[in-house]
Amino acid sequence: MHTPHVDSPARSTNHRPSALSTGVLALSTGVLALCSALLLALVAVEWRPLLDLDGDISRTTHRWAVEEPGLTQAARVLTDWVWDPWTMRVLCGVAAALLAWRYAARWAAMWLVVTVALGTAVQQGLKAAVDRARPVWPDPVDSAHYAAFPSGHAMTATVVCGLLLWLLHRHGVGRLAWRTALLLAVLSVTGVGLTRVWLGVHWPTDVLGGWLLGALVVAAAVWVHRRRHP
Repeated sequence: MHTPHVDSPARSTNHRPSALSTGVLALSTGVLALCSALLLALVAVEWRPLLDLDGDISRTTHRWAVEEPGLTQAARVLTDWVWDPWTMRVLCGVAAALLAWRYAARWAAMWLVVTVALGTAVQQGLKAAVDRARPVWPDPVDSAHYAAFPSGHAMTATVVCGLLLWLLHRHGVGRLAWRTALLLAVLSVTGVGLTRVWLGVHWPTDVLGGWLLGALVVAAAVWVHRRRHP
């Protein structure tokens, strides 16, 4: 006698994590967009409490940077070479080439490159639109050019590290590899933001804006990826 097929409990629950993850992803994207827009608005209108907080933190860290030349030199090397946006973009290119060659994932490789390029375009567009001046010091320990908000170093590191972590998770790397990658990503994203403030070339909210906008780009890109390849 033929019995109709009924999904087993285990089979039915296979769809729940995916749906839940999509909902959490959509919620995270919305929250990040709201926080980014709020910070952008406060910076654009030059909200005085925010500017005062930026100034207090920046003056303190600059004094430390002047008093600790060894740490300042280390921060300069890290921010100019290890965590520089071009270093991050090269890392992205290597990952894209690996995806296309070893895993035959040409769409994922293109998705990675295009997302990083769009993140850079958003970053440069916001810099031009907000046109926020960088900190100016009588005794600078480093220099940078163009507008301050958002921090390109912080945003690029967040986008690249976030996307690479997602791809590693997607391809199911081992536990040790995942924990190592996660640790390196957290150190890179946090470290590059701190070095920009330490060197006196960004206000703290520039870095915060870079982190928020970078996370927003990652969340939106992952949503697109999941829509295309659930």
